[in-house]
Amino acid sequence: MSKSKEGTAAVALLDYLNKQNRPYSAGDIFNNLHKEFGKTLVVRMLEDLAKNGKIIEKVYGKQKIYFADQGQFPDVDDKELKDMESRIGSLKESLTQSVTACKTLERGLGSLTSALTTADAKKQLENLTNECEKNKSKLQTIKNATNHTTPEEKNKIYSQHSKYVKEWRKRKRMTTDMMDAILEGYPKKKKDLMEEAGLETDEEYNVKLPERK
Repeated sequence: MSKSKEGTAAVALLDYLNKQNRPYSAGDIFNNLHKEFGKTLVVRMLEDLAKNGKIIEKVYGKQKIYFADQGQFPDVDDKELKDMESRIGSLKESLTQSVTACKTLERGLGSLTSALTTADAKKQLENLTNECEKNKSKLQTIKNATNHTTPEEKNKIYSQHSKYVKEWRKRKRMTTDMMDAILEGYPKKKKDLMEEAGLETDEEYNVKLPERK
């Protein structure tokens, strides 16, 4: 086997694992690359990459799993994620209140356009005018506040939230895929493997992934 062929295979395998960022066995990678390289070469190059610290190798019984070195990816700050979740929750609550107030005014406008006596119309107009003044006062208070969130800050929060939720989903999926790959050659049950590896699931603590935006 020429050194050129081995070098090409090593680059292709490393690039594939980094891009996919998921755990695979040598057989999985061999098939996913459409058998571009011989299986023996794939196995040997994966072992060399792991030996040189380019990728991570985990052995479970007779099964070997390979995946990208996670040290090359940015860390996710759990505290920052929780802070953003809290701020987004506050923004959602403010939005709900604004929508509710808007619907109230729309209902009032709809009543005004229906058949009313002059006296009733004047009364409703007076009530809606008072309500409008109250809302104007509330709006002015919000505008004068020094701690409200600007549109730019809100967009930044949503962008960061999407980033961390995506990272959460990716790592949860990678763990699930790794478990499934390991279980193919693991002699015990999934529950036993999780206890042995010290794994805990989101479901155990009633934690749910946020909805996709």
